[in-house]
Formats: sequence, structure tokens, C-alpha cells
Amino acid sequence: MKDGIHPKYHDVVAHCACGATWKTRSTKHELHLEICSSCHPFFTGKQKLLDTEGRVERFTKKYGAQTSESRKKAAAAKSKKEAPAAVTR
Repeated sequence: MKDGIHPKYHDVVAHCACGATWKTRSTKHELHLEICSSCHPFFTGKQKLLDTEGRVERFTKKYGAQTSESRKKAAAAKSKKEAPAAVTR
């Protein structure tokens, strides 16, 4: 590495708007964040699906709320329905 071209690397404490703090390293002297893994909806499980122009609703209406369980049940019901009946003479 060349001398004098790289920034200094400091031990800092990062502060989130939610109040969470942790130690890390950075080229900045202070870190103040608006969102972190403690308060981000993806990590907390509170993420909501944004439905732009009803696209999710249209998809659900067209294809239904399909799950792997419902597809398995439908396939089993279809195979029972198509099973040949016993031939009696």
C-alpha cells in the first residue's frame, strides 16, 4: 500500500434513530443512522406488501391464493375423480 493515500480507519459507536448502538469501524468519526437491523421492517417481520394499482389483488383474483398444500389437495382430488370404476358384469 502506498503511504498517505488511504483514509484513517477509526473505532466508532454507531447510533440508530431507534436507540440501538453498536461498535464498528469506519472512516468517519461518528455514525448516526435512521434505520438498522433492529428496527427495519424486513428484519422485524412487520414488512407490509405495497399493492401498486391493485396488481397483487388482480393476481390473487386471477390465480387464487395458491399454496403448495392446496395444489397437492387439488391434485389428489383430481386423481381420485379420474380413477376407473370397478367393472361389474
